[in-house]
Amino acid sequence: MNPNITKHQFSIQKIERSRQKKQTSCVIWLTGYSGAGKSTLANGIDEFLFKNGNHSYVLDGDNVRKGLNSDLGFSDDDRKENIRRVGEVSKLFMDAGLIVIAAFISPYREDRDQVRNIIEPDKFIEIFVDTPIEECERRDTKGLYKKARKGEISNFPGISSEFETPMNAEITVQTENQSITQSVDFIIKELRNLIAMNTSKND
Repeated sequence: MNPNITKHQFSIQKIERSRQKKQTSCVIWLTGYSGAGKSTLANGIDEFLFKNGNHSYVLDGDNVRKGLNSDLGFSDDDRKENIRRVGEVSKLFMDAGLIVIAAFISPYREDRDQVRNIIEPDKFIEIFVDTPIEECERRDTKGLYKKARKGEISNFPGISSEFETPMNAEITVQTENQSITQSVDFIIKELRNLIAMNTSKND
């Protein structure tokens, strides 16, 4: 770290911002194969939280790569840097009192653990979207698996590179035999046991 850089301490901290919003700020991190349903689930969770009176924001892999991380490719090193940056951005959003919903393949346990440590272990909720790769490939909404099989895309998790499944995810959801609504309802039920949600609309 540059010795000329000094962290400034501001008077209003995360705890005050969270109390103002009547919620527990945290990072909900969805990991799984491409096509597992991460972004769709993230959108469903965000819609529920918004209607519930919560303050949340979604960080999505494709969207982030169009802006903040547009300079990164898909090599192992670039994937690691992609997740590191998202972890730092998630921390800033969480410090603002928000519930952050991050949807990223994030294939390596080491990278996900690094984000957990950046955030604070008890504020990082890992959701494993446990959709079999065969089902993800069947969906193949972006045509990425076909390109990966042809060798047109390198370092593709599950095909030409490894995806390391979570060992101790806080929540595991299986989307293969569930509708999006059922999966979102299941996740919300589990989240209620882990974080405080805004109840102001019922006050």
